[in-house]
Amino acid sequence: MRRLPPLILVIALASSAWIATATAAPSAPDRDDLAAYRGLGTWVDVYEYVPALQKAGKKPPVTPSAVDNMKSRGVKTLYLQAAQEDTRIPGATVKPKLLGQFLERAHEAGLRVVAWYLPHFANLDADLRHIRGLLDFRSGGERFDGLALDIEFRGDLPDPTARNAALVDLSNRVRALAPNRPIGAIVLEPVLLEVINANFWPDFPWREIADLYDVWLPLAYWTNRNTASGFRDSFRYTDENIRRLRANLGKPDAPVHVIGGLGDKAAVQDYDGFVRAARAQAVVGRSIYNYSVTPRKAWPVLRKG
Repeated sequence: MRRLPPLILVIALASSAWIATATAAPSAPDRDDLAAYRGLGTWVDVYEYVPALQKAGKKPPVTPSAVDNMKSRGVKTLYLQAAQEDTRIPGATVKPKLLGQFLERAHEAGLRVVAWYLPHFANLDADLRHIRGLLDFRSGGERFDGLALDIEFRGDLPDPTARNAALVDLSNRVRALAPNRPIGAIVLEPVLLEVINANFWPDFPWREIADLYDVWLPLAYWTNRNTASGFRDSFRYTDENIRRLRANLGKPDAPVHVIGGLGDKAAVQDYDGFVRAARAQAVVGRSIYNYSVTPRKAWPVLRKG
């Protein structure tokens, strides 16, 4: 090999290093990087955008072009149900081409995308197949900015003891699959489990999974409560759920992205109470479930958070 003069050698080495850096695949965020869960979010489930799940003759109400509207409304993160255990969606993820259109368009618009999945718990290998598919998913060199597990399904494993054991097992396996990536836990509201109906999911294993997730996304659907319970108030229900969640985890500063809803059942003043509670509890983010039913008049209030 021809020996280069010292100055040229330095320039050549620097250029090589720059090229290697520029062409390397983007690194995944580490566990401490919760940027994807911060700020205002919105939710899209498979029933809103997957053609195979629409009624005959109906088109999906949400398409990749909706990302531009989300941005104009102040959304920072799209929470996209990107996999489902369903014979109508046989792959590990939703159709990769469609999924990629959402992901790439969101990133082009400056939005982050958190992929979420609803585990069934009866077959952990099946659940892990979908979760692995989301962790490995790429489109145009882009990957999801975060992952969240929607921990609320009881139908396939009705015995709460067995379901709790499966949840802890699955959580450990997912952590092993993604030791350095941020993972969120979408959890049922503690008020529901502890006050409204203690038999809904008994002995939920808060402490056993407390260190396996990096951010907590509690449901705070005050719209599911009645006025007589006192929890139809959006501020009270949101505030108390966050307080109970952190107490159950034994982590007073646990990062929380709180989810309110349902969007089509709430009044304008409800959104104000929700945002005030989110502020009072210093959450990292907030959102309403879900995008297609959140009224236009709600967005200016939600942005104030």
